[in-house]
Amino acid sequence: MRYVIIGAGAVGGTIGVRLGRAGHDVTLVARGAHLDAIRRRGLRLRQPDGETTWRGPATDGPGDRPLPDDTALVLAVKSQDTEAALAAWADAPVAGGGTAAERLPLFTAQNGVANERAALRLFADVHGVCVWLPATHLEPGVVVANGHPHPGMLHLGRHPSGSDATDDAVAADLTAAGFVAPVRADVPRWKYGKLLANLGNGLQALLGRDVPDDLRQRIRAEGVAVLAAAGIAHTTPEEEKAERGDLVDHRPVDGEERAGGSTWQSLARGAGSAETDHLNGEIVLLGRLHGVPTPANAAVQLAVRRALRGRIPAGGFDVTELAKMIG
Repeated sequence: MRYVIIGAGAVGGTIGVRLGRAGHDVTLVARGAHLDAIRRRGLRLRQPDGETTWRGPATDGPGDRPLPDDTALVLAVKSQDTEAALAAWADAPVAGGGTAAERLPLFTAQNGVANERAALRLFADVHGVCVWLPATHLEPGVVVANGHPHPGMLHLGRHPSGSDATDDAVAADLTAAGFVAPVRADVPRWKYGKLLANLGNGLQALLGRDVPDDLRQRIRAEGVAVLAAAGIAHTTPEEEKAERGDLVDHRPVDGEERAGGSTWQSLARGAGSAETDHLNGEIVLLGRLHGVPTPANAAVQLAVRRALRGRIPAGGFDVTELAKMIG
């Protein structure tokens, strides 16, 4: 199996470098200064037990040459960039005829629950991935992965349900690359559980490490109420903790703890966009569809957009202002 990692940031970069180290044919897809740095110096992956630099093909798009028919596409961009990435790769030609959307499996290694539905509009063979992988990408050409003794746990299976031989093959490759990669027939249930955990990402991006417990609990409580009203199954924190155990722990890298989650990183890098509309915004959407108020999640969604427009640094939003917005 060959791999094209579409979005070689924190998650995609870690997956790509580890697969490459395990001997697989890997192409990284990136853009801007990050792509330039990878092409010049390779992608440097720093981990608790040392670092490695991957040097191999890197690109910003599919190009004109047909993709080998044994390629798996791994979509690892933030959710707000999903539609553009899908559009860019859907009609890429494949050796022997047909397009990527018609013939190749697509794995969505992303936070949120909207990416798989978007992918199915174009791609015939979509596989969801629930990502537990603590990593950071702030500097072009560098990814820091704090997971130990395994870099991450990646639940994978077909969307909307079931699994097949492709899942088994990719899981075996990921396992050989050092990940924990269980194949699940119910990946969406795990992804909705991860969504509830990710609702705090926006709070951390806005307020830094000192997020009031009552605010974090309120954000999650709204999410739980919405999923119950919608009849959507999800994993519980107890189930997730039992599954993860001590397989993926957070360890310092060169004495430094992980600075912040994925949304925090977007603000810290000045990326200009964040995934909040697909995390807290998913809860707001479902709340409106099912008549469940979600003022705290709506306020976080609005506050992150305001922080992006106003170039407010990560952790620099006023907690009193956020409380007023919630009401």
